[in-house]
Amino acid sequence: MKLHIGGKQQKEGWKILNIQSKDGADFIGDITDLSQFNDNSVDEVYASHVVEHVDQKQIKSTLKGIHRILKENGKFYISVPDMDILCRIFMAKDAPIKVKFHVMRMMFGGQTDKYDYHYFGWNYEFLKDFIRTAGFKSMKRVESFGLFDDTSDFAPYNNVKISLNVIAIK
Repeated sequence: MKLHIGGKQQKEGWKILNIQSKDGADFIGDITDLSQFNDNSVDEVYASHVVEHVDQKQIKSTLKGIHRILKENGKFYISVPDMDILCRIFMAKDAPIKVKFHVMRMMFGGQTDKYDYHYFGWNYEFLKDFIRTAGFKSMKRVESFGLFDDTSDFAPYNNVKISLNVIAIK
């Protein structure tokens, strides 16, 4: 099984886990509690702009939960807003206020509902440390996954992608 956490776009071979009961969701649940999935039962996990919604106190256990459900050599595709890039855009002296406001929402969440808040700001160093602590044997930063049409490839300003995209291997 391939599990798309927080997904909206249905794609053959992938099952969707969403915290909200939405059209296309195969499973309802929270990324912080993957107990509905057996150990070593998932080939690939995809989570684009989901992990930043996890409370800081739950990050380690959440990533260990993803590691637990993945099969040996399973892939974890993770995309998060890259705080290093967002801070550069936000601090640019020539950035219009509209751009800065949009970037601020990418940092803290759009806050459109009770789930749309960000509790953690990610950069490569943080992600690398947490991924290793969770037990993954390797990770690689990539420009794009090429799997779904989502925020992982979002480049709203001067064609600069705002996401940190990593593939971690169990």
